[in-house]
Amino acid sequence: MTIEYAPCGLIGVLTPQANTTVEPELHILLPPGIATLNARLTSDKPTIIARLLDYLRDLPSSARQFANAPIRALAFACTGASYFAGVREEDALVARLESELGIPVITAATAVRDAFHAVNARRIGLVSPYPDDLTEAATRYWTERGFEVAAVSRGAMADGAFHPIYAMSAAGAAAALAALPEGRCDAIAMLGTGMPTLKPILDRPFHAGAPVTSCMTALAWRSIRAVTGEPVDGASFLAFTRGEEWRERYAARMSG
Repeated sequence: MTIEYAPCGLIGVLTPQANTTVEPELHILLPPGIATLNARLTSDKPTIIARLLDYLRDLPSSARQFANAPIRALAFACTGASYFAGVREEDALVARLESELGIPVITAATAVRDAFHAVNARRIGLVSPYPDDLTEAATRYWTERGFEVAAVSRGAMADGAFHPIYAMSAAGAAAALAALPEGRCDAIAMLGTGMPTLKPILDRPFHAGAPVTSCMTALAWRSIRAVTGEPVDGASFLAFTRGEEWRERYAARMSG
């Protein structure tokens, strides 16, 4: 079956309820012929941690929002939930959902993992938009995934805004990336699907020789390959992180 606006494939995307970054960045990152169908992850819990855990544990019911739409992959656009749930719970849930849906299920965290593996990264750097507790959970998660977290840099959260992470600026993200110590890392990830990272990555796709990815660029790269069947390899990842597939779309979108 061919979808009029997605002849190359339709991706179902699950986005945290107040996140203002996922859809705009995916519209830039995804090539013509691949489109998204978006649904919201919701929770009425009062704290960020409780909401994040709801998002992951409610993933099967959230996926049912797509009903019988012919999505060819499911993208879970939230990393914080993976960090607090942990590797074992995340992997079990992904395996269960893939079995039920019969399509690839990609979390933002596993997309970053695959990006690191594609370039044989062992020592990694993290640019975190998170408060201390979530940054610590992220560090534990990546250690559990088998990586050595060699450096962490924190971005300045937008205190007093509608959301301290989603209201962050690209300039703040770029400053946090630039602050990472040089020479320690094989690859770098800018964490969080709510922190705007496209301009920082276009301006600095490599930091002291280490390729830079983000949760959103990795999720887009990995989802494209899930839909098209193209290789999940270092060459395609490095081309994507340099913006070869999306630099012009970013310029057109941001030119107004």
